[in-house]
Amino acid sequence: MNEEPRQPAQAPAWADAYLERIGASRPARADIEALCELQLRHLLTVPFENLSIHLAQDIVLEEEKLVDKIVKDRRGGFCYELNGAFAALLGELGFRVTLLQARVFGDDGRLGIPYDHVSLRVETDDGTGPWLADVGFGDHALRPLDLDARTEQDDPCGSFRFREAPHGDLDLLRDGSRQFRLDPRPRVLADFRAGSWYHRTSPDSHFTRSLVCSRRTGDGRVTLRGRTLITTVRGERHETELRDDVEVLAAYRDHFGLVLTDPPEARPPWTV
Repeated sequence: MNEEPRQPAQAPAWADAYLERIGASRPARADIEALCELQLRHLLTVPFENLSIHLAQDIVLEEEKLVDKIVKDRRGGFCYELNGAFAALLGELGFRVTLLQARVFGDDGRLGIPYDHVSLRVETDDGTGPWLADVGFGDHALRPLDLDARTEQDDPCGSFRFREAPHGDLDLLRDGSRQFRLDPRPRVLADFRAGSWYHRTSPDSHFTRSLVCSRRTGDGRVTLRGRTLITTVRGERHETELRDDVEVLAAYRDHFGLVLTDPPEARPPWTV
């Protein structure tokens, strides 16, 4: 007997507000088409940013607080926040979501710390997948990736492929370069507290050394690194040095929807 597709239950008010925040409609069904649309809308709307680290704002890995930061405060965040909140939304819309931990490959090819990154394993109601969904890795795939596939998966941001790694892990490659090593065992948000603390406090974390705010656009990407505005349009990169606080605040507002009273300054925790 064929089972009827499982329809998502009525989502609470915060889920509707979240959907409004990313400019998406509530999907009729928790299928891959809906997942693709939700991931793309999230990437186009909610910035990847580490401003809380330098504004001395606490980062609490609890679903309600993560959702409030994105929806009520109209902010972004880094991987633990963005994928943590996105997992909550997907769960409310009828998707089956599992948090996975990953270690990011550095420029030198070395693996980062355990719980370096959180990504999402998502099951849909249309028999496809399972899928790797990710809105918290900065410049990354626009579409979910098939976790069971071992062939190249073409995406507007490049060619992605999963490759078997030791101990049952998977390496994710983009255009032949290793991005991160994924551990397929299920995790919960609390498991990532040590990784989040490390990236907020360690002098070895790139998040403590500089400011970044970045968002995907329809034809490229826009990034603010300190006072340098970087725009990429159809592969062509432009850099503009912002002259004063007024221009910096305008860039946060106009490109990322962040209304700030003072420009954030990079303040490594060990110097405060």
